[in-house]
Parts: sequence; structure tokens; C-alpha cells
Amino acid sequence: MKYDVIAIGMGPSSVFMAYELIQKKKAKNILLIEEGHSIKKRNCPIEKTGKCVHCKPFCNITSGFSGAGAFSDGKLSLYNKEDDDIYVGGELQKYIGVEETKKLIDYVDKIYLDFGATEELQGIQYKDEINKIKEKAKKNNLNLISIPIRHLGTEKSHDLYLKIENYLEDNGVNLMFETIVDDLIIEDNIVKGVKIKPSSKIDDKDAKLETIYGDNVVIAVGRKGANWLTNICQKHNIETEPGIVDIGVRYELPDAVMKDVNKYMYEGKFIGRPFPFGDKVRTFCQNPSGFVSAEVYDNNLTLVNGHSYANKKSTNTNLALLVSHHFNYPFNKPIEYGRNVAKNLNELGAGNIVVQRLGDIYRGKRTWQEELDHNKVVPTLKAAVPGDITFALGYRTMTDILGFINQIDKVVEGFADPSNLLYAPEIKFYSNKVKIDNNFKSSVDGLYSIGDGGGLTRGLMMASCSGVQLARTLNDKI
Repeated sequence: MKYDVIAIGMGPSSVFMAYELIQKKKAKNILLIEEGHSIKKRNCPIEKTGKCVHCKPFCNITSGFSGAGAFSDGKLSLYNKEDDDIYVGGELQKYIGVEETKKLIDYVDKIYLDFGATEELQGIQYKDEINKIKEKAKKNNLNLISIPIRHLGTEKSHDLYLKIENYLEDNGVNLMFETIVDDLIIEDNIVKGVKIKPSSKIDDKDAKLETIYGDNVVIAVGRKGANWLTNICQKHNIETEPGIVDIGVRYELPDAVMKDVNKYMYEGKFIGRPFPFGDKVRTFCQNPSGFVSAEVYDNNLTLVNGHSYANKKSTNTNLALLVSHHFNYPFNKPIEYGRNVAKNLNELGAGNIVVQRLGDIYRGKRTWQEELDHNKVVPTLKAAVPGDITFALGYRTMTDILGFINQIDKVVEGFADPSNLLYAPEIKFYSNKVKIDNNFKSSVDGLYSIGDGGGLTRGLMMASCSGVQLARTLNDKI
């Protein structure tokens, strides 16, 4: 069978592309290919085992229907009506304009509501209080971005995406799970289809490949597929441009310290450029009363993340502290750099996440288990191994993070408490940017790129929006 559209990956971008194509009723044959499981089969054993068991062939948190979105804390970032730009979520507005992006966000938000998203919005009730915190941040050379957020919670994200999966299947979309796209078929700079094999044969270089043809192929691999995407682009001379790599830590501290930010905004996004390097450092993915988690990426790299549930609560808030690094001549391999940082940290933790108390970093020593057992902040990731993240994180990155923590401490008292915890590595692999036009088409005819993996978006809402926008483009073409 020849398909009208083949999508590689089943994250929010391709899922919402398929949803919109159903609404348009023009594409007859739609195929989505995913290396992981149906959401019905996705579960993380860490709840029972207490530690990451490195699921094979792929991590159930990062792979499967809806990608990492099914196990994320489920925050849908919206916008303020008075905003003259889109400040969160990537670069979609650079391709289709700010006003069109706002319309897309409204449209996608309604779809999420139709599938069961909570109607409550965070960050809209306390404008005066938020403005006071913003002014205090500004005096300390920090920018604070506050936008409305619709919070699903990790368990509700799972239920919501299950409904969407069932909807796609009921409407004739072909969902091919546990399947690897080994290669693209490109002839005379025109994409013709893909070559696939079962995920169980990932290490079998001699496995027989099946060929599937399609008029349009969409790369929607998410951050998990950034390494695959780099290799494919190099092999087929698909034009790319080096982006940034965000390297940092997951920071955990008491809810009591973050009570005002949590109450007024749920997630406040602080951005600074601390002395001496002036690199952009930001907070990301804040989880009030949440839990620190581990995820496994390609080549068995273990990265840290954070979740917050609708019904299960801790007494800690966790958030990412990320440093944006730009590389140019003669080095232009940001993903490779980030992977090496992660690999070294994994070695220090014997394959696990490393955790260290802030005070121990200032004292120039590692953290020991006995000290962690009596620490004021009790870690929510029990599998994390106490150690010294400064061995591998890098002087510039570490200096940026410590300077940033001290900046925020002047706005949020207690943010730099010595008992607060730093988990590493937290790295965002969206640095291999596929060159695309305003219709998301790559340098290869018929080949498109959407979502986080290709560097277009960063987060559930904007990834979903990119899928809807591409569906409308394809509908005019089919």
C-alpha cells in the first residue's frame, strides 16, 4: 500500500497532525510509525522496583504513543492576550506569525479540553502579585515570564492520550507500534517512503527491512529521536543548522520556599544571564509538590526529569535549571557534546542519576548517602546516587547554574539553601535543527519536520500546534 502521509514517531506533533487530517477528510491512508508501545502497554517498573531497570528495547517513559507526553506532568502553555510575541514553546511563530500561532493554540487547547483536559487555568488569578514578583526579579537582572497554564497531571495525561489513540484508530489511521524506521527512501532528492524493521531487532544489523511507500513523509521523532535524526540528515544530505544544547540539572527544594510562585503562577519561568559568561540560563518544567524522575534515551543514557500528579503529592517542588550553549567554528556538534556530558555523569552514578546537595558543592565535596539520609530536603527520586556532579558537568555550566541560583535567591528567599538538591544530567536534545520553509518542508521534496526533535518546538502545546498546521498544508497538497 502507498500512503498519503507517513509520520515517523507518535508524539503530540504527529498525533495532532493525524487528528487534523481526519477533520479535513481528504487524506485516505495515514500511517504513524512508533518504536515504542501503544499507550495501553506503557508502564514504568520503577514504581515497583524502586530503581530504573532500563527497559528493553526502549524506555517506556520516552517511547510509545504520545511520546514523553504520556508520562509528563502535562502542562499546556498558553499565552496572554496582551502579549506581542510567543515567549514559550519554541519557534513556530517565526514560521507562521504570532497571531496565527495564537489562533492555533486556541484551537488545539479546545481539542485537549474535548478529550478531557481540566478546565482550570493556572496563572491568571493573581496579576498584581505576579507583577510584584516580576518587578523584584527585574531589579535582580532576571526576567520572569508568566503565562496561563493548563495542568493535566501525569496520570491524566496518560488517560487523555489513550482517548486520542482510540480516536485515531476508530477513524482509520494506521498505527504501527514496536517498529523502527531504519532509513528513508530518497531518490533524486524526492522522498519515496521508509524502510522499517521490528524494534526487537534494533541490534540486528542483518535484519530484513520492509519497504513502505508514501507521497509525504513527516519526521516527528521528538527529543528522543534527535540522535537518529542527526544520522539520517548526514546520510541523505538533508540540510540542517546547529542549534543550541541546553545542559543543566533538576533542582529540588521545599514547596514552602516556592509557595508564592506555585500559588500565583504554578510555573514561573525565570531567565537570566549571570556573571561572568552571560550565558542564557532559565528555569523550565516546574513541578509543585512533584517528583523527580529518570528517563532512558538512546545508547542507554539516563537523564533526569520531573513529574507532578493531579492526585499524588510530595512536599517538594522540582524544576530544571538549564544553560543554553551555542557552538560555532570549528565545533558544531551540540548533540554530541551533550551526550558526552550525560555519559560521564552516568559513569559517575554507575548508570544512575547523580544527586548532590547545594551546600556540598560550595564546600568542594561530594554528597554521601548518610548525609542525604539526614538532609532537610528528602529526595523524591530514591534511585539517585549521591556523588559529585561537578566532576562532569563542566566549569562554565556549573558557574552559570550557581550564579543563577544566587540571583533567584534574592527574589525567592531560600532558593539557595544549602540543603536543596541538584540532580544531573538534565539535557534537552533539540539542537539538530532541520532547515524548513514556512510549510515545514525540508530540503528534500515531500519530507517535512515538526515537533521538538527537529528544533521547531519545545513542549506539548506547541508540538501539537505544529502538527495541526502541517496537516492543513498537506491537505491542500493531497
